[in-house]
Amino acid sequence: MGSTSSAPRRLPPPLAALAERLGHSFADPELLIEALTHSSRAGGRSYERLEFLGDRVLGLLIAERLLVHFPEEAEGPLAKRLAMLVCSDTLANIARSLELGPLIKVSPGEAEAGGQKNPAILSDVCEAVLGALYLDGGLEAVRRALLPLADPLIAAATEPPQDNKTRLQEWAQGRGLPLPRYLGVARSGPDHEPRFTVAVEVEGLAPAQGEGRSKRIAEQEAAGLLLDRVAGDKP
Repeated sequence: MGSTSSAPRRLPPPLAALAERLGHSFADPELLIEALTHSSRAGGRSYERLEFLGDRVLGLLIAERLLVHFPEEAEGPLAKRLAMLVCSDTLANIARSLELGPLIKVSPGEAEAGGQKNPAILSDVCEAVLGALYLDGGLEAVRRALLPLADPLIAAATEPPQDNKTRLQEWAQGRGLPLPRYLGVARSGPDHEPRFTVAVEVEGLAPAQGEGRSKRIAEQEAAGLLLDRVAGDKP
């Protein structure tokens, strides 16, 4: 692990300001630069390896924090809270609060396509920055940066969130219908940023389709769209 002593190389002013927002002085500034570099930029590493690490660090620290906030809650509700707190939408919002978007290095084509505002990219970069913090300063550096952002979200959710797939399953069961069926429809995009389209079917209803950067996200969106459609129906 790196030290939190002053860095031997200076970060550009915008990245130095980010490091200050994170409450960490990088011993290895290249880690933060890598965490903010999209794969569309030619040469060097992109954020993908650090994202892989940051995802695991994020899950560990949020799970640890949930045990502190909800000492009597069972594993099931805790798992629902964890899923909500580490989902793409939540991480994209944290990235916006840290003003990461303008700092992401992308190719001109990706910039023109709005890559620095793309929620999927923002979510990935958020995890990559956490990975960079971990490698440079250990878990404590990540805690210092993450908890002021995560604690208000944890405290705001007085009841465990219910994901769309569970809600749709309960809706179907309450009407004596078979369980919903999820079918892969399409996959598009490059390997590093795939897009999945998934359809959900419930007996007696027209299917609904959802999209996302993973099958799980696409399934959740499809279930949510179908729930919206039947929102006025009562058991």
